[in-house]
Amino acid sequence: MNLGDLHAAEGARHPRKRIGRGIGSGHGKTSTRGHKGQKARAGGSIRPGFEGGQMPLQRRMPMRGFTPLDPKTVNVVNIGALAELDASEITPELLRQRRLVRRPGPIKVLGNGELGRKLTVRAHAFSASARAKIEAAGGSCEVL
Repeated sequence: MNLGDLHAAEGARHPRKRIGRGIGSGHGKTSTRGHKGQKARAGGSIRPGFEGGQMPLQRRMPMRGFTPLDPKTVNVVNIGALAELDASEITPELLRQRRLVRRPGPIKVLGNGELGRKLTVRAHAFSASARAKIEAAGGSCEVL
């Protein structure tokens, strides 16, 4: 047996339906579209979500949330990044100078990373874990 001897099972393949080829084909005249109506016309396709002029579902649902006109952006710095600095007193000016903070706005210190020495950190906000790690190392947190 060769690959060329293989054939599809009986009835598995159907000839293509040739519509609009006369009354003798069985698919002439209306070409399987039926009589009148939107889907019988040329170009009468209906876009997804169209409900025949009824208010569509996506417009009936209430809106959720909003985009604020003046979003507040907070710059975040992790404890691990502060530990790599060679200064013992960390201020927003130092963080901007060392390019740890690039955008304008308040600075929040987060507790990701380890701190092995005493630091005095001045920032606008501290997470609970960051405050605990700084104070455990003998440092202090000053809120601006």
